[in-house]
Amino acid sequence: MTRVRYGYRRVHVLLRREGWAGNIKRTYRVYRDLGLQLRNKTPKRRVKAKLRADRQTAIGPNDVWAMDFVHDQLATGQKIRVFTIVDTFTRYVPVLDPRFSYRAEDVVRTLEQICPVIGYPKTIRVDQGTEFVSRDLDLWAYTRGVTLDFSRPGKPTDNAYIEAFNGRFRAECLNQHWFLTLADAAEKLEGWRRYYNEERPHGAIGNKVPISFINPDGATGPPS
Repeated sequence: MTRVRYGYRRVHVLLRREGWAGNIKRTYRVYRDLGLQLRNKTPKRRVKAKLRADRQTAIGPNDVWAMDFVHDQLATGQKIRVFTIVDTFTRYVPVLDPRFSYRAEDVVRTLEQICPVIGYPKTIRVDQGTEFVSRDLDLWAYTRGVTLDFSRPGKPTDNAYIEAFNGRFRAECLNQHWFLTLADAAEKLEGWRRYYNEERPHGAIGNKVPISFINPDGATGPPS
């Protein structure tokens, strides 16, 4: 079992892909008998988050992106930051970029590497971090016709999609690997990103894979 953070429903989808003929009840019994049940150590919030009323729901690819940073460290203890982006409609992740430090100009440079390949988003949801509240990103957004949608201070639920993705990213990838060097981290994160986009079933999009929205012709790799 390599996907140790998967529930029985997602495991069932993967088993069906491999030709498993049993129904989901049988999958659950085997899952339970093997002691694979997950325990959510984080208590659920009891208060509903009030989201901004003027926000529109994404209705297609590249309609709304969300981006943030995740902190981790190498085996040596040296801190790294990972730049994360997710398309809120397709759940496609165009980049996972680890660096020792990330400045506003680095954010713009990374966006200019991926956007010409998969397209520019209409809106990007970001928090109030200094990398996002900057002249560099503001100028880039203006020239590219992209709207920056800032979360309210102290309201991480305003950018709930990226918060949810970052949680999965940490549980399924960061917590499962040791990174010896920055290059080692980049290689392992890219491998997981491709798996996430091209193989991992996503319940929110009907157990499809995000790449299917990017390549409707069935191609299994990113557009060139």
